[in-house]
Amino acid sequence: MKVPVASPLASYLAHQDEIDSAIDRVLTSRSYVLGPEVEAFEGEFASYIGRDRAVGVGNGTDAVEIALRACGVGPGDAVITVSHTAVATVAAIELAGATPILVDIDPSTFTLDPGRVESTIRDSRSARIKAVIAVHLYGHPADMVSLMRIAREYDLWLIEDCAQAHGALVDGVRAGGLGDVGTFSFYPTKNLGAIGDGGAVAAGSELAGKVASLRQYGLQAAAGSEQPGMNSRLDELQAAILRVKLRHLDDENARRRRLASHYSEILEPTSIQCPMTRPGVEHAFHQYVIRTPRRDELRDHLIGCSVGTGIHYPVPVHLQPGYAGRTAMGSGGLGHTEAASREILSLPVYPQLSDDDVDHVAGLVREWAQR
Repeated sequence: MKVPVASPLASYLAHQDEIDSAIDRVLTSRSYVLGPEVEAFEGEFASYIGRDRAVGVGNGTDAVEIALRACGVGPGDAVITVSHTAVATVAAIELAGATPILVDIDPSTFTLDPGRVESTIRDSRSARIKAVIAVHLYGHPADMVSLMRIAREYDLWLIEDCAQAHGALVDGVRAGGLGDVGTFSFYPTKNLGAIGDGGAVAAGSELAGKVASLRQYGLQAAAGSEQPGMNSRLDELQAAILRVKLRHLDDENARRRRLASHYSEILEPTSIQCPMTRPGVEHAFHQYVIRTPRRDELRDHLIGCSVGTGIHYPVPVHLQPGYAGRTAMGSGGLGHTEAASREILSLPVYPQLSDDDVDHVAGLVREWAQR
């Protein structure tokens, strides 16, 4: 593709000297597992999020699973989240032994609908609902003000899945610093991406201590394993790379917002639905997602013009073969979720994308829409 939908290579090249230096530092350090780079990154990332502590883990899926387990969620419990998400969110709930209850989205932001959450809680007769996972999809946080109220009222844990929202803000507070715990993925295409897998859990001191124990076999000092744990540790090399990229995250998110604004300005005269931002939110624009009933035609047109696109996500989790019939459905059904999956399209947006590239891609979309 002349214009790819994402480019981890461009991210590496933009910071190549700093990253190469960080890698060399690790290779000669003689400390390769849970060493000084992980410790330093955890401190820097916690400070950035505004949490007492961040704990590095192997990937974003592990981050959600470990966060749930640290909150005491397990077999016999139910967890509310969305079906319009990466399957990892739902997989992590099942890995923790709990049952996912999938509710519909707000069609304007594609994030968890608080009204559907509350009606699902009220209508649930037998499910022992213990937590809610709010997925901050595409870089736009879910309605955390409403969800925090619901979590307090019904005594539920509120977990933020921030895999796509590094650096996003709600009323000046960073995503991951609003609920009881924030979980992160550092997959290479993320706003804060490693060169490989990685993840983190950010929380208050007590909960983060449980996370730190769980990520390494449930170990607790000289006592050995006080609880069943797992092996999910952020790698020293990835931590060193993430320390470099964290220093540039705010500037790169600002660049993403400028590109998104440019897209929207060009597409405004068309019938294409462009992303919206709720008041008080600073969008991280991990994805720039448009919507049209003729999505597949538009995608074919762009591919024919050597422009990469994505669909996040083409099949809701509850309709995927591995999960069909195994998840519970929340009140009101999943109509908005299923409609969105047929109409959404992600356009290229990453910090190294040029203004000319956005002009070109948006021009192709506008021309198609007007024709």
